[in-house]
Amino acid sequence: MGKSRSSTNRWRYINPSYYLKRPKRLALLFIVFVFGTFFFWDRQTLVRDHQEEISKLHEEVIRLQNLLEELKNGRGVSGEKVNFSRTGGDVLKKKDFAEDPIDAQRREKVKDAMLHAWSSYEKYAWGHDELQPQTKKGVDSFGGLGATLIDSLDTLYIMGLDEQFQRAREWVASSLDFNKNYDASVFETTIRVVGGLLSAYDLSGDKLFLDKAKDIADRLLPAWNTPSGIPYNIINLSHGNPHNPGWTGGNSILADSASEQLEFIALSQRTGDSKYQQKVENVIVELNRTFPVDGLLPIHINPERGTTSYSTITFGAMGDSFYEYLLKVWIQGNKTAAVGHYRKMWETSMKGLLSLVRRTTPSSFAYIGEKIGSSLNDKMDELACFAPGMLALGSSGYGPDESQKFLSLAEELAWTCYNFYQSTPSKLAGENYFFNDDGQDMTVGTSWNILRPETVESLFYLWRLTGNKTYQEWGWNIFQAFEKNSRIESGYVGLKDVNTGVQDNMMQSFFLAETLKYLYLLFSPSSIIPLDEWVFNTEAHPIKIVSRNDPAVSSGRSVGQTKSYRRPRTRREGRFGNK
Repeated sequence: MGKSRSSTNRWRYINPSYYLKRPKRLALLFIVFVFGTFFFWDRQTLVRDHQEEISKLHEEVIRLQNLLEELKNGRGVSGEKVNFSRTGGDVLKKKDFAEDPIDAQRREKVKDAMLHAWSSYEKYAWGHDELQPQTKKGVDSFGGLGATLIDSLDTLYIMGLDEQFQRAREWVASSLDFNKNYDASVFETTIRVVGGLLSAYDLSGDKLFLDKAKDIADRLLPAWNTPSGIPYNIINLSHGNPHNPGWTGGNSILADSASEQLEFIALSQRTGDSKYQQKVENVIVELNRTFPVDGLLPIHINPERGTTSYSTITFGAMGDSFYEYLLKVWIQGNKTAAVGHYRKMWETSMKGLLSLVRRTTPSSFAYIGEKIGSSLNDKMDELACFAPGMLALGSSGYGPDESQKFLSLAEELAWTCYNFYQSTPSKLAGENYFFNDDGQDMTVGTSWNILRPETVESLFYLWRLTGNKTYQEWGWNIFQAFEKNSRIESGYVGLKDVNTGVQDNMMQSFFLAETLKYLYLLFSPSSIIPLDEWVFNTEAHPIKIVSRNDPAVSSGRSVGQTKSYRRPRTRREGRFGNK
């Protein structure tokens, strides 16, 4: 009986009527519940904050490791005193210490290559879009907008080529005219011309470049006047008539339609006019309405309905920069809540990327395949070699375990991309590769090389973010292959075939804008264009990071205006006194 009574007494405490008759105990129970809830919630918040803090500390450790390496190298050369002073508005930071002499020598070699490319353009193709070095003639590949000249402005500035920069600036002031009866690519014009001009403005502070960027952007804006807001990809610069190329069946291309955010958001910040930002951010709102669970979009989108069409899913041609810009707009906005949806979409897409990763036999090279429907194609473009750099850049936004997973994948993919180069007789990469064919790890598909930058871009990011000098060595090997196979008396040319070494007759503007710039920065201290202050567009034009505090975007709502842009004061220092 005693045991039964004791058991009954215990059970009464879970009977609600017990507390209803005793209000003080009910109040005490409520207080205990509230405190327990707050304790649990606070613990969860602490865990999240802890993960974010660990991620920030990891970034700081990498930065300090790079700095320590630079200090060691400097002390070993001349023991010069290090000046750690920083001016908040500096565009190009200067640290007065001697550095690794090998890095300095290699940087000078890259600068010499830029001088050779630029001087050839200036001599044979001044004012034209691109140089044909074999015939020593200029060609207007982009409607006569001086694409190579504008693409090169920031490279000239960063390398300290002041006289060349000033001559290019004078041409922009006196001769650059966008009123042309020409059907221009919205995407190419945005990344090369708008991006190049904005970068020149951010670096130099010269308002001429901002005014010109606004002029060309205004001519591109009617392309976004579609029922869905997804832009047409071609527009006449004089008459403003937008349309899509016939070969797409009326569809817009994913990369061409959703890779203008960096440039147009920056333009709104610097002019105070929100119309540019609204146009490009509404594209993301539209795509986010029906964003798939794996974050992977086909390359064709209907501009009338905003829906995707049955087509290839790829991180190569026509898909690549969409995924790149999801991450970089988040960085451009200084990772605030206003741009949090970009990071969320990017992380979703990275889960999809993992589903496309395969490894070869027998050497286990990692690669990113392409997909159409449910079928995976064992093919990877050299264009997709931007992905290792993107993954490394985005890895720090994860918790420690996920961060390491994506950084390791970035390093694996970079090794594959480097072997795109090493596996050919010329040591230059072909345009694309196929895998696991006839027992071979990889075989070159389309065998031309047009001086592309994507692999050296990823090597630059990996070196900056890990401090591993192996990536500098790989980049140097690639640069030497360009010098051996592509340098001629009147500029640089691509190869029609990386197996035979037969040359073509084109010096692409992105060779000066991207390939040589990333190689130069690969051998420069990390204080030059620091990644916590600048973000590179997909044509390697650095754009200043500006915090965004406008309301966060939700599906179906337009964006608000960003915080007004205050251009930092600039100095001509930090470029190693290169004249």
